[in-house]
Amino acid sequence: MAVILHILSCLLGLGSWIAINGVWVELPLLVPYTPEGWELPAYLSLLIQFANIGPLTVTLTHKFCPGSLREGLVIFVILAVGIVSCVLLAFLWQETSWVGSSRRSTALLCLIFFLSLVDCTSSVTFLPYMTRFHPNYLISYFIGEGLSGLMPALLALAQGVGVVSCQPINRTEPNGSYATGNLTAVYQPARFPTWGFFLFLAGMMGLCLIAFIILHKMPKEPGHQEAGVNKRRKKESWNRGVEQKPMMGEDGKEDAKKEVGKYSMWEKVFIYLILAWVNALTNAVLPSVQTYSCMPYGVRIYHLSATLASIANPAACGIAMYLPTRCLLTVSVLTVIGSGIGSYIMGMAVLSPCPPLLMDNIGGILIVVAWILFVGVLSYVKVILGVILRGEGHSALVWCGAVVQLGSMLGALTMFPLVNVYTMFQSGDPCNQRCPQ
Repeated sequence: MAVILHILSCLLGLGSWIAINGVWVELPLLVPYTPEGWELPAYLSLLIQFANIGPLTVTLTHKFCPGSLREGLVIFVILAVGIVSCVLLAFLWQETSWVGSSRRSTALLCLIFFLSLVDCTSSVTFLPYMTRFHPNYLISYFIGEGLSGLMPALLALAQGVGVVSCQPINRTEPNGSYATGNLTAVYQPARFPTWGFFLFLAGMMGLCLIAFIILHKMPKEPGHQEAGVNKRRKKESWNRGVEQKPMMGEDGKEDAKKEVGKYSMWEKVFIYLILAWVNALTNAVLPSVQTYSCMPYGVRIYHLSATLASIANPAACGIAMYLPTRCLLTVSVLTVIGSGIGSYIMGMAVLSPCPPLLMDNIGGILIVVAWILFVGVLSYVKVILGVILRGEGHSALVWCGAVVQLGSMLGALTMFPLVNVYTMFQSGDPCNQRCPQ
């Protein structure tokens, strides 16, 4: 039964962000066929921020109308919406219509908004729902959440998304002869169509829904094992107290301590601040400059860093299962280390297209290792913080999901003008290096 619960928890986590992560990795195949062109990623970022209306509504409902929201029903509805949206996306993503004087990918943008609504709302519904089960299953949930980024990335690699070959530019001279100029990047056609990719996402969301239904139908004993033990202890303490009153007092204190959170209000504030900072870095700030930090070293380095970083996420969750910690000092040190590595990545992005060690293999190796360590260390921090807040009760996990979304939103809103408006970053040419030797 324990193994089944771990698998089901992992599948539930898999459905948390797989839809939007899948859209992100499929963008190189969508962009050439959309009127928005390479502005489409900017629209995607904005739609994700608008979709935060979902977690905001859930959080406010928990705050002002506690007990009125049926989490099971909400999760069922959002998963169903995610499945339907993925299926519709497979067949309607190329449909366009006139909006004012411009042609827009209305179907694609509308369906992406619904997928964003599903994934954003999962942060404040899936996590609190996991309080029904033992804390170990929360780590399995985080492993599944990490896989929600890895699986679309691996499928996109198998599909051939973003595979580039450098070919010379041939031009005709005035005398009729042919001359070869600089190299140009030519993207290879995909091995299978985009609609197949979106149907795969629909299938993964379907597995998540099945896993949730099974979890929801399971008896509550596995999830409330600890509560049952506490109740039995209280009963035994009461029975003993009839004969030995001091024993009842001692046991009552123990149970009271177990029911009260282990962290003070200021410690919780500190935890939430770290959680917001870490999610801002991992979900918005650094992903928005990943291409700038990696592409100068070549397309292979970019794909290698993206894939291995995706593997580092669930690997870090697995490490957290066997090497957990509740020491806030350790969490703080790891956050500083991860932030320092992130600063190196940001520095390489700022210096693009001419970062240090550009013509040396060590430069590419360093940026790949930096991305692996950055994602791995801060993913471990996120899991540990989630487990800590799991011990603080249902309400703490609701706010955990809200803070995750808040941090991600602030990070995205900070980076959007820097990348898309003020163009502070410049892309490297994968085929032609134009840096002074």
